Amino acid sequence: MTPARNGVEADPRDGVAGLPGTPTIASLSDVHGHLDRCRSALVAVGDHPDLDPLVEPDADGRLHWAGGDYVLVFNGDLVDRGPDSRAVLDLVDRLRKEAPDRRVRYHLGNHENGLLYPTPPDVDRRFGQRVTDDERRRFDGWLLDGDVTAAYQGYRYTYVHAGAVDGVEAAALNDELRRVAATAIEAVGTDADAEVHRRVFETHDDLLGYGSSGDGRGPDAGPLWLDFSHLPADAPPQVVGHTPQDAPRVKGNVVCEDVVLRNLDSPGGEAVLLETPDGLDALVREADGGVSHRRLSGDGPGPDGR
Repeated sequence: MTPARNGVEADPRDGVAGLPGTPTIASLSDVHGHLDRCRSALVAVGDHPDLDPLVEPDADGRLHWAGGDYVLVFNGDLVDRGPDSRAVLDLVDRLRKEAPDRRVRYHLGNHENGLLYPTPPDVDRRFGQRVTDDERRRFDGWLLDGDVTAAYQGYRYTYVHAGAVDGVEAAALNDELRRVAATAIEAVGTDADAEVHRRVFETHDDLLGYGSSGDGRGPDAGPLWLDFSHLPADAPPQVVGHTPQDAPRVKGNVVCEDVVLRNLDSPGGEAVLLETPDGLDALVREADGGVSHRRLSGDGPGPDGR
């Protein structure tokens, strides 16, 4: 742990206060197995003339950590729907291993649920149907080690997949997720697998529950499921995904960065958000391959002086 700016110990697992200096927080969400869109968003940082690159490709085109002063937050739902879920997870794991400790954060989204428990065979398009028991143990191990968490506290914003009306406390939510993993990993591949996971989801309904609406998007859903429409403008500041948008959307204190799926039928549109102590910005890939900048909140100019 590193002394936080307020003089108390802070865990770099849970927030930027646990790290030295003032690194820029880069975030994106809801890649959903579309590796090309994930790559385009990550490379957009280095394509901006006034920013150090976040990642850089090798001779074979694989992305690697570029060494800049960043924290990279993958804000949930990296799997399912698209063709490259396993390749996206491999990219996250490679960047995590190459970056300084705790500089790459991967948040559990509702679609990662299928990596926690056996996915029913009648559920379509789920990557969880294709993972082995060993891969599920590996994912649970990431949870136990704090490499996959549920939330991250930035300078102003808390990063969590779907958000909460009253906000979330990152350290407490991450501790709860670790308890989920400690229970789940013992049952993987055993006859008790499905029953243990049913009990886990009942016991930790405040974290994993999808509420009473039936589709997981109602006003009483948990922070992996809540629809953006139910987050009021005066909610505690949060950056969320989960609810598809055409472009990063600001609603008072909350910002939704889920832009990949709505833009799949046209070139560009993917985005990465950047938070510094001065504010929050969006870099958006344009149809011609260029990168546009938009200041979302804060004082002073963004990365291109505007």
